[in-house]
Amino acid sequence: MSRFCELFRGFEQRLSPTMRQEHAAGEKAFVDYSGKRVPIVDRKTGEVREAELFVGVLGASSYTFAEATWTQTLPDWIGSHVRMFAFFGGVPRLIVADNLKSGVNRASFHDPEINRSYGMVASHYGVGVLPARPRRPKDKAKVENAVRFAQSCILGRLRKQTFFSLAEANAAIAEVLARINDHVMRRLGISRRHLFETVERPALASLPAEDYEFAEWRLARVSTDYHVECKSFFYSVPHALIRQQVDIRATARMIEIFHRGKRVALHQRRYGGPRYGTDPAHMPSSHRRYAEWTPDRFRRWGATIGPETEGLITAILASRPHPEQGFRTCLGILRLYREIPRERAEAVSARAVEIGGRTCKTIASLIATHKGARHSTEPAAVMEHANLRGPGYFH
Repeated sequence: MSRFCELFRGFEQRLSPTMRQEHAAGEKAFVDYSGKRVPIVDRKTGEVREAELFVGVLGASSYTFAEATWTQTLPDWIGSHVRMFAFFGGVPRLIVADNLKSGVNRASFHDPEINRSYGMVASHYGVGVLPARPRRPKDKAKVENAVRFAQSCILGRLRKQTFFSLAEANAAIAEVLARINDHVMRRLGISRRHLFETVERPALASLPAEDYEFAEWRLARVSTDYHVECKSFFYSVPHALIRQQVDIRATARMIEIFHRGKRVALHQRRYGGPRYGTDPAHMPSSHRRYAEWTPDRFRRWGATIGPETEGLITAILASRPHPEQGFRTCLGILRLYREIPRERAEAVSARAVEIGGRTCKTIASLIATHKGARHSTEPAAVMEHANLRGPGYFH
């Protein structure tokens, strides 16, 4: 026994001094995840999935917030903060967070690097983020104690209940949480809620007018097709930004793209359908003209010359596996028709349909051999009216 006491005294001498932390009202909130999880059963399959338990506690009153989320990823991490601030009805000056990757990109005592999305939340609520030092649980002893308390009082009380959804689990957690905050603390003789209402709430900053909408930020470089990629879908930016680096802000509904702090593109977020979202205003003029080419538009161009030409255009488009493969042929034919009268163009079109001639070479040969037509500039005027704007067609 004496040997044990001797060793224990030696151990005590090697211990580092411990600083008792005093927490001013409204100054800090401590946040962390519990190591233990909440089991939730899939009602259809019987599969058990474990949800994370997020815990936040105010420094001065120990007023506690807790909720279950599926993951510790950035959307859940930020969503829990938004709901925590709403639960408190105000915002502290600082958040002391664990060095979770969702919130802190690089842990450092001197220069911690905060995740940009997490930083935007802090900016929205006007709160500072103070990451705890790596492997220093005493920096956030308040929440460490709250986590242990939550594990015993929340998970311990709910261990015999079966939950079939996250909403069910959170409803039960809210009931237990109310009991925890109303429980009279033995050393102080008052409850957390009483201490919060009388001391801490008046010191909290007001909530902003609107809750923060989760947005994920990422860097991207504009490709040569003037699109940037986000979650396997592609969104256009002005073509002048090709090869430039831009910032993407992605919410559940919208994709915003910024260059040097200025928003240059706004798109509705895509979750299915075509993978490319292209704003015609972002395209070079030549690309925009090409994008406007459609089978119906080519038929309309042909119809401005006459029904025979419209029939020829229709036959050319129908003869290709994909109508787009006939666009260049149609453009070539319409260009040839610019230099001849409408009557002659109609006669050539009728003969081409009759012999199955569906190439520019065949049409040019028929024009060269066709006799008896007078030169006219009328088709050129017609084509102008039809808004044909292929490259080089009016040079």
